[in-house]
Amino acid sequence: MSKLTKYILWIVLCFSLAACGTLPRGAAIQAEITKGSDAPEADFAVYPVSKSFLPSLSEWPTTGERRYDWLSHSHGSTAQIIRPGDTVDVVIWDSSDNSLLLSSGARNTNLSDVRVSESGTIFVPYVGKVRVADRTPDSARELLQRQLEAVAPGAQVQLSMAEGRVNSVDMVSGVRSPGNIKLPDQNFSVLAAISAAGGANATLTNPQVRLIRGHKTYRTSLDRLFENPKLDTRLNGGDQIIVEADNRYFLALGAAGNESQFDFNRDKVSALDALSIMGGVIDSRANPKGVLILREYPASALHSGQRGPRKQRVVFTIDLTTSDGLFSARNFYINSGDVVLATESPISSVRVVFGLVGSAFGLLNATTN
Repeated sequence: MSKLTKYILWIVLCFSLAACGTLPRGAAIQAEITKGSDAPEADFAVYPVSKSFLPSLSEWPTTGERRYDWLSHSHGSTAQIIRPGDTVDVVIWDSSDNSLLLSSGARNTNLSDVRVSESGTIFVPYVGKVRVADRTPDSARELLQRQLEAVAPGAQVQLSMAEGRVNSVDMVSGVRSPGNIKLPDQNFSVLAAISAAGGANATLTNPQVRLIRGHKTYRTSLDRLFENPKLDTRLNGGDQIIVEADNRYFLALGAAGNESQFDFNRDKVSALDALSIMGGVIDSRANPKGVLILREYPASALHSGQRGPRKQRVVFTIDLTTSDGLFSARNFYINSGDVVLATESPISSVRVVFGLVGSAFGLLNATTN
C-alpha cells in the first residue's frame, strides 16, 4: 500500500471519528447533565455545594424517609406495680384457735394464682372484692391485712405477684432472644429490654429501634440511645419493640469505584462518606470537579414562604479539587434515595480517540505488511 493511500485512509478515519456522536464511555460528562439548567423552561435546578450555600440547604426538607418522633426518658417507680391480668399469691397466717379462714389445726391458708380482674380486683373469702391494681405488692398486702381485721384480728398476710401481659413488653425481632419480657419495675427502659433480650443482632447495619405504643410508632437509632441517656425512654406495659436495619440507601453510578446500591451505615452520611463507601472514583476516568448528587423533592418543598429548591428535580455539584469543595462535601448530607454520579472526564474521550486511531494504524500496518 502506497504512502498516499495511507494518508487518505488516515484522513477518512479522523473524519469518521469526528462524526461519531458518542464515543464509548461509562458515564455522562458534567456538561451533558447540567446543560439547559438556566433556561426558563428547565425542569431541574443546579446548585454548587459551597460554604455559602450550606446554611440555606440546612433549612430545606429531608427527602426519601418518613420522619418519626421519639420519647425522652422519664423516671418511674423502682417498685413493681400490680396491673389487671397479673396473678397474685396470698398467704394468710392466723394463730387464733377458731379462725374463720383456716381449717382445724392449720396455721395458714393459701390463695394461689389469683388473677387480677379487668377491673383491678381480687376476691378474698369473708372480705369480698379488694382492689389491688395500681398498688405495689407491699401496699396491696397492707390493704388486705386491714380488710381482714374485721374477721381475723390477728391475721398476717403475705403477698407476691407474677406479671401478666399488661405488665410486660414484647421484643419482636432484631435481637438474639426475641419474646415477651416481664417488667421488673416501672423504670425499665428500652436499652434494658434490648439487653435482657441478648442485644441487637450483629448483622444489622446501623440498627434502628422502633417502639410501638398503642396506635403510635416512635423510631430512633440505637447509636442515639447509646450517645444520649436522656433518650432511653421508660417502657409501659404492652409496648412492642422492633430492632431493624436502617432501610435508607443511596445509589452510586458513573465513574465510581463501585456502581451499586449502598445502605446508610450511620445516622448521617456526608458526601465524603458516600464517596468512601462506594470506593471513591476511578482515577483514570472520573472528573474530580464533577461529582453530582441527584435528588427529587416533593411538590410541597416548593411552597412560597419557606426555604427550598426552585425545582423539584435538583442537581448538586461538588468540586473535589478545591478546599471549599472538600470541606463543603464533608458537611453536605446525603438523603435516602439520592444518586451519587461520578461524571466522566472529557480527557477520557480523547484517550478513546487516540486508542481507536492507534488501533487503526496498527490495522493499516498489518494490511501493508
